Amino acid sequence: MDHQVLQARSELLRRMNADDFARLQPHLESVFLELRAPLETADRKIEAVYFLESGLASVVAKTSGKDEAEVGIIGFEGMTGSALIMGDDQANFDCYIQSTSEALRIATGPFLAALEASPTLRPFLLRYVQYLHVQTSYTASINARQSLEVRLARWLLMCSDRTIGDRLVITHEFLSIMLGVRRPGVTVGLQVIESYGYIRARRGEITIRDRNGLLKLARDAYGPPEAQYRRLVGDLGSKTPARQERPIA
Repeated sequence: MDHQVLQARSELLRRMNADDFARLQPHLESVFLELRAPLETADRKIEAVYFLESGLASVVAKTSGKDEAEVGIIGFEGMTGSALIMGDDQANFDCYIQSTSEALRIATGPFLAALEASPTLRPFLLRYVQYLHVQTSYTASINARQSLEVRLARWLLMCSDRTIGDRLVITHEFLSIMLGVRRPGVTVGLQVIESYGYIRARRGEITIRDRNGLLKLARDAYGPPEAQYRRLVGDLGSKTPARQERPIA
């Protein structure tokens, strides 16, 4: 079956060659994923791979006890299961849904079989893994060096890239978890950005009013990983009106 027939909304499925897609297609199952649905658990075997078609997933590191912070975001541009592509069978981090999502799921067994049978599938997916590595590395560097306002601007831009419309449904509490900071700090940071006119913040909701302003605020904290995605995989051409806006929290 030609992969164009399926009308896949996953950038990776759309961009892989027809033979590789044909190996995966019989095993792909369409699923709807609720908020906080677990996709991977750190130090446990990966049971399935998800190619997101809408919504967002967070790659989360637990720093100590129950403390956790987001180290990566996955949307329709990506997939879970990076460790499998690298030859491991266990997840390095937790990964769960932060915005209700649609995805195509494939069990680990047939996914690994396709990797072994194809001379081109693993090299293609490794290009995405390289991009995700760049994204997580930048996140670690930015979290250590940049102000909260810069980190918030970058996060909002990254979420905006993966959703339709300018409205993000999200609580300050969830943002504090994702950014690894205290909730009062998030509130103050959003108030500062709102004072610039770049966003409108309401209880449980953020509306982006000036994307160029957020880009100016984020400076080089946003952009280099996105440039690497374009170099390694291609432009994010699937952000179309057909994609539905989904709540983030």
